[in-house]
Amino acid sequence: MLQSIHSTLAYAVLAVLVLAVINAFLGLSAKRNFTSKDRSISLIALIFSHIQLLVGIVLWVESPIGKAGLSQMSNSAIRLTAMEHPLINIIAIVLITIGWSKHKKEESSNGKFKKIGIFYTLGLLLILSRIPWTNWMA
Repeated sequence: MLQSIHSTLAYAVLAVLVLAVINAFLGLSAKRNFTSKDRSISLIALIFSHIQLLVGIVLWVESPIGKAGLSQMSNSAIRLTAMEHPLINIIAIVLITIGWSKHKKEESSNGKFKKIGIFYTLGLLLILSRIPWTNWMA
């Protein structure tokens, strides 16, 4: 059941992260004011990514791959799900969180959009790089 929740929630996380990144770069290029709508989109992306992280950590701790997979690092599929996917996604969510924190300290709308755009994009790219696509699309 946790695996199903984690996989389903991943679609929502990716969608809202893509929306936040596009919104940030559109706001930056249009030089518009950072509004409560922009803040809400970014905050929802932050919240969804943190929920996904928590579900993923519980899944990793409870799964056989999390427990025994670390001893089987020579198998690339097991290494991806046991080590690379969790580690890179933790780094990605840390970057997203840094972007959220840095945007709050910015005075200008341009700076707010830039911080969200850069850090959320880096987080999104890291997440996309470590999705176990063969498992996910099956």
